[in-house]
Amino acid sequence: MAQQSYIIQVEEGKAATDEKPSVGPVYRSRFAENGFPAPVSGMDSCWDIFRISVEKYPDNPMLGRRQIVDGKAGKYVWQTYKEVYDIVIKVGNSIRSCDVEEGGKCGIYGASCAEWIMTMEACNAHGLSCVPLYDTLGAGAVEFIICHAEVSIAFVEEKKIAELFKTFPNSTKYLRTIVSFGKVAPDQKEEAEKHGLAIFTWEEFLQLTASNISHDILFIFLQWSCLLDDVSILIQYGENKQYDLPIKKKNDVCTIMYTSGTTGDPKGVLISNESIVTLVAGVNSLLERVNEQLTMKDVYISYLPLAHIFDRVIEELFISHGASIGFWRGDVKLLVEDLGELKPSIFCAVPRVLDRIYSGLQQKVSEGSLLRKTLFNAAYSFKFYNMRNGSKHGEASPFSDKIVFSQVKERLGGNLRIILSGAAPLSAHVEEFLRVVACCHIMQGYGLTETCAGTFVSLPNELSMLGTVGPPVPNVDVRLESVPEMGYDALASTPRGEICLRGKTLFTGYYKREDLTNEVMVDGWFHTGDIGEWQPNGSMKVIDRKKNIFKLSQGEYVAVENLENVFGSASVVDSIWVYGNSFESFLVAVVNPNKQALERWASDNGVKGDFESICKDPKAKGYILGELTKTGKEKQLKGFEFIKAVHLDHEPFDMDRDLLTPTFKKKRPQLLKYYQSAIDDMYKSVNKPNA
Repeated sequence: MAQQSYIIQVEEGKAATDEKPSVGPVYRSRFAENGFPAPVSGMDSCWDIFRISVEKYPDNPMLGRRQIVDGKAGKYVWQTYKEVYDIVIKVGNSIRSCDVEEGGKCGIYGASCAEWIMTMEACNAHGLSCVPLYDTLGAGAVEFIICHAEVSIAFVEEKKIAELFKTFPNSTKYLRTIVSFGKVAPDQKEEAEKHGLAIFTWEEFLQLTASNISHDILFIFLQWSCLLDDVSILIQYGENKQYDLPIKKKNDVCTIMYTSGTTGDPKGVLISNESIVTLVAGVNSLLERVNEQLTMKDVYISYLPLAHIFDRVIEELFISHGASIGFWRGDVKLLVEDLGELKPSIFCAVPRVLDRIYSGLQQKVSEGSLLRKTLFNAAYSFKFYNMRNGSKHGEASPFSDKIVFSQVKERLGGNLRIILSGAAPLSAHVEEFLRVVACCHIMQGYGLTETCAGTFVSLPNELSMLGTVGPPVPNVDVRLESVPEMGYDALASTPRGEICLRGKTLFTGYYKREDLTNEVMVDGWFHTGDIGEWQPNGSMKVIDRKKNIFKLSQGEYVAVENLENVFGSASVVDSIWVYGNSFESFLVAVVNPNKQALERWASDNGVKGDFESICKDPKAKGYILGELTKTGKEKQLKGFEFIKAVHLDHEPFDMDRDLLTPTFKKKRPQLLKYYQSAIDDMYKSVNKPNA
């Protein structure tokens, strides 16, 4: 590695053996040259993160939401750390009063909100495992997770109650209590009670252990009393019952985060207290080393799902500093307006949102006058030239920032100092553009649920890291493992291979799936399945995926072989290769059509020519696409799993073109190389305006 590298070597690489491929040297962040940073003394659990901040910053604003007056959004209204703490204690006592003991599982189903955080903290306080459920999950996945994790109490966004009810009666084997973050309709009370469940509004639930119990609550308890072992349990609800907080240990599982299910059912990723507090310590150390440390004055906008590890750990990081978290209104079209009102200092985003911001800014520039466009382009070129020559973004062109780019800065609230992109790759041209015009640091990160999110992150003012995910965060060791079948050599002059990680931020395992855990955890190293390439400056560039699973731009994982089996069942298909990547939001496919079926269709629809000519006809492509869509609907595929464009090849995939192995397995890198032009054309045809 070059002298200016941001990594240091801690172990030598190893040559291949008969049983194992070669592995490259082990590296860690240069910021960890004296060892990994330790958490703050006394911070052993996620509850300690919150508890310590309440003690230090009781009157700081913690959670905020926009006040709605006469249907219009107004200013942000805040709850302090002490106010939130008092509610958290009530929530925890009420959970425990529902016979949920230490180690129990508590589900949270819905979009991020203040109540979400309070419920999470109540779980942290009482040693419960928080089981988040994405608000985009359907009833099938929700039912699986509730039953698999044995969730006994679920907190639910009001509009998700109906979806939760679709999991009945199977989920009621475990589920005993439902708490709505909003209202509960009379028919919903009736439906829950019919299945033997208690259901409460948020306000009702907070009163479960209060000294004065309302008639409505008492009525619910009386209806529910048939489930109680004796009347004394019923009476205790009116006794202002307080529960002692158990001692939390580092290795306790604080959350079970279910992945979106890459192959088959979702996997429950067990994340310990130690993983999260270790990550917080590492990120704090990193930010301090680059002079961007967080303070209690920082403000974060929460719009990413708390059910995703990315947002969860970021919010834990902010809580550890007594900083403020403001929630968006839940509409992506209003996100920029919420940014303008909240004026956050840190904005964590997924590439899809940054792509929208980029497109909106580009459109404004293109619609401007010739003078405005000329001024913008000149300012952009001048500032970017200086940044490439080593200038920090704030010093590259103050005049351009003040006269031209200040409008962009104000549109994003005016106070942003960091935009962190994660969950999927950010296009290099979007990253470059925002680094110039946003007047703040643009940092791209990489991590997985199994690694507690943060693993790599690019550094401020390092333009050489454009298009990479930066060096490791200073709490993990990293090495590459060769993948000979794909031509990746971890010991080559340009090291490439599967990214493998080691450290205390790693997950404990997959819940009830030791077999799957053993597949990815080998000799203490977690195998990510992603192919990386070390850069001379010590940053990592993710270049490929080892398994036939990939992530689309909005974050959904796609199990490609499963989809090929589904679409391959269509009678018009002899063979199909499905393709997608992390820079696009949809799938395309190359299809070998069934010759007889397609020629029969052509004859019936007046399409003339030989088989090769028919395959080139746009009508034939439309017909095949329609049949694939019909098959997808029959198999109840998710929206992002449908094919949006096809290329028809009259020649079957074969070994002569190096597209198949001798055992007739698809050689995906070769297929990509062979059909690259067709793939580019398909994406252009779907992405073009009015397509």
